[in-house]
Amino acid sequence: MVTVSRLPEGTGAAGPVVAGVDGCRGRWLCVWGDPARPSEIQAALLDTPHALEHLQPLPAVVGVDIPIGLPEDGPREADRAARRLLGRPRGSSVFPAPLRCMLQAPDYDTACNLGRNRCGRALSRQSWNILPLIRAMDAFLRERPARAGWVQEVHPELGFMVWNHGIPMAWGKKTPRGRDTRRGLVEAALPGALSAARASLGAPCPEDDLLDALAAFGIAARIATGRALRLPDPSQRDALGLPMCITC
Repeated sequence: MVTVSRLPEGTGAAGPVVAGVDGCRGRWLCVWGDPARPSEIQAALLDTPHALEHLQPLPAVVGVDIPIGLPEDGPREADRAARRLLGRPRGSSVFPAPLRCMLQAPDYDTACNLGRNRCGRALSRQSWNILPLIRAMDAFLRERPARAGWVQEVHPELGFMVWNHGIPMAWGKKTPRGRDTRRGLVEAALPGALSAARASLGAPCPEDDLLDALAAFGIAARIATGRALRLPDPSQRDALGLPMCITC
């Protein structure tokens, strides 16, 4: 079990603004605000990672549920470490990051063949489905290398585990019990945040994506206050110098 703590609740004191981001139907679902004032959180669907730089107020840290830092020829230690920490069955929610050479693959079969030739493994269908988002974030961070510390890779299931006293979720996020449990954890850690995010968004959004974005927000708050754990520690870097590290 991992010993963890909740975010400070109801202090009323202004703290660093942070953001949590989850992929949603080919776009970026972003929630941001002061963790000490969760009922004032804002939310928006962004078209590109560049839009993160135009959020007002600008976050001190952005936690995003997307692979950052891509391997050349094998699995990342960050993914392995996150799966070990989550255990079964939640570890399976950590999809293997694609190899960098897969980013420009024109179709799924080509990406799988590249993987088989490089490391003996095909690309998962889940990773293929989010490849456009991975490609967009990779391009953004290569264009803005100084943002590699500002935008950090997180995983929502690690965020829920932190809020659940170090115990991974027993139920999948799309099951009724799984949704109820995650919703309860968000409400306990960030009172009013879910309602505020829904109201701010002003458009229908799958609840599991919104809960994941809020879990990423919670991790970003831990990063901003120096309470986060890095997987692995020290973090590794890919061939282009981008960190291959999942933070919780």
